[in-house]
Amino acid sequence: MADRLVHPSLWRPRHEAVARGAAVGTFWAFVLPVGQIVVAVAHCCVWRANIPVAAAMTLLTNPLTIGFWLWLAYHLGCWMLGASAGAGAPVGEGVVAWLSAYGLPAVLGMAALALGGAVLSYGLVKLVWRLRVGLLWRWRKRRIREA
Repeated sequence: MADRLVHPSLWRPRHEAVARGAAVGTFWAFVLPVGQIVVAVAHCCVWRANIPVAAAMTLLTNPLTIGFWLWLAYHLGCWMLGASAGAGAPVGEGVVAWLSAYGLPAVLGMAALALGGAVLSYGLVKLVWRLRVGLLWRWRKRRIREA
């Protein structure tokens, strides 16, 4: 794995590798609460994604923002399940009742955020890169005409 980790294409800002890195990092940011960078780097080696971008995208969910993301995931999961948010588990029912009331919607919401975020970040990187290249070509053509 070490020889794959130091491969130059994983560290250079090529548009496809950057888009893959953004998708990998965003996906693992929502799937794992701890150690996402290590898993994202391992998957970058497999999928030839940009390692610095993936590592940066895993910081999307950090100790300061995880509360918001869990709240959003819970409400998204409740919406997807058709349940009302805030009903909660009955008091005194135990851990299983608490996990079924809060855990399933939160896990489902985090999975949806992971998949949706990965697709969205991949598409946004490709779009921004394409717009940048188009603007550079337009600028180059204008300079040629003026010269």
